[in-house]
Amino acid sequence: MRLGTPRDPALTLVLILLTCGIYYLYFIYVVSEETQEFLGERDTSPAIEVLLSVLTCGLYNVYWDYKIGKRIAEMCGRVGLPATDNSVLYLILDLVGFGGFGSLGLLNPILQQDGLNRVWKAAMTGPPDPGSWPPPPAGPSTPRQPRPPRP
Repeated sequence: MRLGTPRDPALTLVLILLTCGIYYLYFIYVVSEETQEFLGERDTSPAIEVLLSVLTCGLYNVYWDYKIGKRIAEMCGRVGLPATDNSVLYLILDLVGFGGFGSLGLLNPILQQDGLNRVWKAAMTGPPDPGSWPPPPAGPSTPRQPRPPRP
């Protein structure tokens, strides 16, 4: 099991926009490689996934987003996090994006990277303590003093 690299989800979006989507192809490659190595499962080669994405003019990305959602949920379970399966959400964002709201599909890399960052953090530090939220109060609270009467 090899851990991936935590990345800033907002920076991921900025790089995708600045490079007109070329960074997204790199994102597909790296995330495919990291998830396969973490799970110890060899699936489709990351290079083939990028090639399929290019050859299908992005249609393969719909399937890839769904598949990565399933993988992230499995990874969460392995590190002790609640296994939140967002694969259907990714699918909906992609499909609604094809309907003219193309910017909705751009949310997927942000959500995926955030999920991966949580996995990497939990794998390094252990899962969060279930009793840690909400945080305990800072200390004993002092009662409010009444206002003095107005003259």
